[in-house]
Amino acid sequence: MTTPPIVGILAHQIRPQAATLAAHLAEEFERRGAVVRVPESEAQVDGLHRWSCPDEEFAAGMSVALSLGGDGTMLRTVDLVVGHEVPVLGINIGHLGYLTAIQPEEIEAHIDDLLGGRFLVEERMTLSVHVVDGAGTAVRVYTALNEAVLEKSVAGNTVRLGVALNGVPFTDYSADGLIVATPTGSTAYAFSSRGPVVSPLLRAIVVVPVAAHMLFDRSLVLDPGEVVTVRVHDGRLASLFVDGRPCGEVSEGSTVRVVEGPRPARLVTFGLRDFHQILRAKFGLAAPRPWDVEFETPGPGTTC
Repeated sequence: MTTPPIVGILAHQIRPQAATLAAHLAEEFERRGAVVRVPESEAQVDGLHRWSCPDEEFAAGMSVALSLGGDGTMLRTVDLVVGHEVPVLGINIGHLGYLTAIQPEEIEAHIDDLLGGRFLVEERMTLSVHVVDGAGTAVRVYTALNEAVLEKSVAGNTVRLGVALNGVPFTDYSADGLIVATPTGSTAYAFSSRGPVVSPLLRAIVVVPVAAHMLFDRSLVLDPGEVVTVRVHDGRLASLFVDGRPCGEVSEGSTVRVVEGPRPARLVTFGLRDFHQILRAKFGLAAPRPWDVEFETPGPGTTC
């Protein structure tokens, strides 16, 4: 007997269109013989209670997960399923939707493709974020697709953060915060802090100070095998955020250690996506003037 495919659905919590589409898709997938799950923590969305599933069981054996919302919903979905290497399709019911792949009106044409596994998958590097106590023990571990951020906890103050690279102290930052990002996250918070735009085809760790009160305020682009350790100095608390989620405060004596994650995020597409053209469209860059030269057709190594 063939095991039915398992489809996970997460919908934006405050956009009625997302809940309506989620209920419709859940019924359509069930009609085609699939098992549908909605994480228990998200099931308060009207109309989705019947598909509720405990968060810790949500991703087990799952074929594909659907994110209905913007980039925040995508990040939440990836966080729930990345440990099981479940591919995630982003349906844009938001504003920027940089991580999403299709618009709501396109999903009907792809329901059978999703159930049959007829889609492409882009792998995106993740970060493993370890909060380490004074004894050197990791007390909390998070996965980030975009970034980990240590920020000042008190308005009007800076935070002082010591950064070590591969276990060797590098420098101390006096700043509003510090971002440690993936290439995918280079177009998120790091971008607004004047960090570099890094192609997601690369594997790299990007360190970006936020409003540094010092002469050295440049970003660092590191090899993915390097280890970034951040320590809070001078008794000032810093707040930790991972992909926008608040993860508590870090006090002096504790550190945050960031390394490449053991598993990539897997994003569903239905065709090769040109990162540079998406970048131009999402940020509203002016259309370039035509060039009077011919270019070779891009090979697979220039798309993502």
